[in-house]
Amino acid sequence: MSKADSIFIENCTDILGSGARSSDKIRPRWDDGSPATTIKKFGIVNRYNLAEEFPALTLRPTNFAAAIDEMLWIWQKKSNNVADLNSKIWDAWADESGSIGKAYGYQLRKRHRYAEGEFDQVDRLLFDLQNNPESRRMITNMYNHDELHAMHLYPCAYMMTFNVTYGGGADSGAGAEAKKGRLNAILNQRSQDMLVANNWNVVQYAALIHLLARASGLEAGELVHVIADAHIYDRHVDLTRELISRPTHPAPRFELNPAVTDFYSATAADFTLLDYVHGDKIIGIPVAV
Repeated sequence: MSKADSIFIENCTDILGSGARSSDKIRPRWDDGSPATTIKKFGIVNRYNLAEEFPALTLRPTNFAAAIDEMLWIWQKKSNNVADLNSKIWDAWADESGSIGKAYGYQLRKRHRYAEGEFDQVDRLLFDLQNNPESRRMITNMYNHDELHAMHLYPCAYMMTFNVTYGGGADSGAGAEAKKGRLNAILNQRSQDMLVANNWNVVQYAALIHLLARASGLEAGELVHVIADAHIYDRHVDLTRELISRPTHPAPRFELNPAVTDFYSATAADFTLLDYVHGDKIIGIPVAV
């Protein structure tokens, strides 16, 4: 099985077996207006070594093309308008103009003043990766308290911390031949719908690390995913139990078009999963809003 399968099965088994139940005094609602309660675990931490395999779930298919399109919508286009997205997954949170408010891409494209000049958060990250890769200050954050009131949905995956490593061990000192650095990142997520969104986000941020590494002359390293509130909704329990009982398959191979060397030149078509064997799609998963 893939590492993503193993981690997902372990997470869901733990939540279903010993998770805490939410009250019905919560924001999310089902289409019929009833509260969407959950079983949850606090503080799940998962590690994915992207140098070993790409963490795509094989229990069921992850819509890879749509996940990459959304990742580029936020990180590359820095957009907060659904007209720039090739799916309707954000339509429920968009206003009549198609805006999701001052959320996600809007926060990444805001320019800030640094000692080296003005940058938005993505360009500042690229600058540091290319000019100061061993910095311990490479952080992006979309959870802007001053503008939460203007966001139609508070960001779920909201902060990343990046770190580049070279070589390994005390014996690989200054005299050792320099090796190509590995780009590692921690993704902090305040809330995660495990059935609907877990592998969607893992795939997105694994691909983002690969793209940032390519644009910076690095290799992809580790993705560490920290989830504060990892939950399974009440109407997802049976679907989740069935899913984690399925057969698993080896992880697919990931390929980023070798012609892509610039972060802003990549398109969704440049990201490919090869030999992706997976179980059947789950039809009609209810989504709480």
